[in-house]
Amino acid sequence: MKYKILPIAGDASFRTFYRLILNKTNKIIVLAKKEKYKNLIAYSAINQFLRNNKILTPKLYAHDYSKGIIVIEDFGDLSFYKILLKKKNKLPIYKKIIDLLLKIQKIKPKSKIKNINNESHILEKYSNKHLFRESNLFFDWYLPLFLSKKRALNIKRKSNKILSKLYNRLNFPNSYFVHRDYHVQNLMKVGKKIGVIDSQDALIGNPAYDLVSLVDDVRIKTSIKLKNQIYNYYLKKTSKIYKTNSKKFLEDFKILSVQRSLKIIGVFSRLFIRDKKK
Repeated sequence: MKYKILPIAGDASFRTFYRLILNKTNKIIVLAKKEKYKNLIAYSAINQFLRNNKILTPKLYAHDYSKGIIVIEDFGDLSFYKILLKKKNKLPIYKKIIDLLLKIQKIKPKSKIKNINNESHILEKYSNKHLFRESNLFFDWYLPLFLSKKRALNIKRKSNKILSKLYNRLNFPNSYFVHRDYHVQNLMKVGKKIGVIDSQDALIGNPAYDLVSLVDDVRIKTSIKLKNQIYNYYLKKTSKIYKTNSKKFLEDFKILSVQRSLKIIGVFSRLFIRDKKK
């Protein structure tokens, strides 16, 4: 039996990925040395929950959680990030991605979903605790690159007073399935369909969050015009609740955009400092 195992690009998690080529079919081996529950058990449970609701996510083929390994379906290497880089007219592709997001947002999220061991995985609700935990990454990891600890802490205290007021102003309840990393590098072209990966951090949260992830994606440069077109397409196609309260929805979008930007700068700073990933 001939087979090959080839390393493939990783992400910001504690996982490593390999492509298993066996009998002309490919599968992905995922290894997790740390955070095994989130990266293997939660990931598999959320993928299956989405698959049960007609969303294309990687199928689980085999697992040995004690050794920190799962084998999943291979969606290939063609992400929508790669596709969009070569497209001048990006809007039609973004419309398809928004259509998929709207389909995901029609799923009734459950606080408990079954994992592979037939136990319950808890889908938590976004709360101020989660929002602060994420935005604090900016103050805890990015600012110390340039400022003294005392100065960074002082800025954090003052900023968190402002952020607290903003987070308390969020208008819409945490009642939607939120992928939490819904951007074009986590969306794969699988035939004529869109495959969704990296869903292990999913929570129940605000409907604007995944839209923010897509529109204000730091990984790909898009014009203000295109951002507005994507946003307006979402608003046109979404629930009447958000259309009739478009000002409130826009406020949520802007608050979460600030929050997510702080989080991402902090995450990449932590990767640079702690994990030695430049």
